[in-house]
Amino acid sequence: MNDFVIDCSRYRVEPGSDVALADWSTDDTQGLEREAAKSLTRRNIKAVDRLQRRLYAESRQSLLIVLQAMDTAGKDSTIRKVAGDLNPQGCRVTGFKAPTPRELAHDFLWRVHQHAPSRGMIAIFNRSHYEDVLVVRVKGLAPPDVVERRYERINEFERLLADSGTRIVKLMLHVSKEYQLSRLRNRLTDPEKHWKFNPADLAERKRWDDYMTAYEIALSRCSTDHAPWYVVPAEKRWFRDAMISQLLREVLVEMDPKFPPPAYDPKDYPPESIR
Repeated sequence: MNDFVIDCSRYRVEPGSDVALADWSTDDTQGLEREAAKSLTRRNIKAVDRLQRRLYAESRQSLLIVLQAMDTAGKDSTIRKVAGDLNPQGCRVTGFKAPTPRELAHDFLWRVHQHAPSRGMIAIFNRSHYEDVLVVRVKGLAPPDVVERRYERINEFERLLADSGTRIVKLMLHVSKEYQLSRLRNRLTDPEKHWKFNPADLAERKRWDDYMTAYEIALSRCSTDHAPWYVVPAEKRWFRDAMISQLLREVLVEMDPKFPPPAYDPKDYPPESIR
């Protein structure tokens, strides 16, 4: 049975293309029903778990997953649903918030490079180096010419990682402004979600169009063959999980990690001889 039932390439940003996010669906399901998608997600996660064990044992390659999105789009739940069953010994999640004074004293990639995955590891970035061409651009936290140079620096950084054996998958969780409004209201009507509401998010929401422009520029300039961007329709979370879990499975199958051969001859150690 072929479990690769979702066409993930539909959401891949082709290198050199001009992205207009209004043309990308936020609620596509490719005709999948909820229960079928959930079943697919479970199968994918089991397969990814097996592949992760081989990746960790092989210790020659690594995988970097970059997650970017507007507030309420579901970065945390994506990580929980898709990567929650992975062996934490071989998977690290790093969240990038506003840089500290120490981080600001270095180049903008310094704090990110430290968390790039070592061989055998899967690293997940909850926000990333792209904050420095998204938030920084929208809020004017750096001169325009400085921001402009960062796209090329990002591409060079990701090329360096790729040349060192790191496979890179970048995911923008795409939702509409109306969807974000419903999620913000939900946080205020559910007492268990009050902690997730930040009044500052309302100010950011007023810059929605500016953020969409910043995303379009980043996606257009920084989707490459070695580090492609995917615009993931994220309003149907069950489809989001199925699509991302399948994509990660496809990528790991392509990477084809192998268990390393033993440094001894197993024939020299018959099980019955072990005491």
